[in-house]
Amino acid sequence: MSVGGEWYLTLAAALFTIGAVGVLVRRNVLVMFMCVELMLNAVNLTFVTFARMLNDIGGQSLVFFVLVVAAAEVVVGLGIIVAIFRRRVGATADDLHLLKG
Repeated sequence: MSVGGEWYLTLAAALFTIGAVGVLVRRNVLVMFMCVELMLNAVNLTFVTFARMLNDIGGQSLVFFVLVVAAAEVVVGLGIIVAIFRRRVGATADDLHLLKG
């Protein structure tokens, strides 16, 4: 008994929705950053599910590139977040104007 692709797509849609709501509602930069990563993982799950359903390797190769972009995002994003938190301890998403110089 195996789980059908519809369940994976439903899970991916739920994860993406949770991530999108988290980005739109929360003001904490770290929580917003984690919600973006959750949305990227939901997209990866969708790519892998379609690759499995269509017996095609293309979706899995796209997941590789999304993971590379996500790793670069983590490096740049965490650098920006650390720069914000060094200037102000209780920083929110509205404090990005501090980086203008």
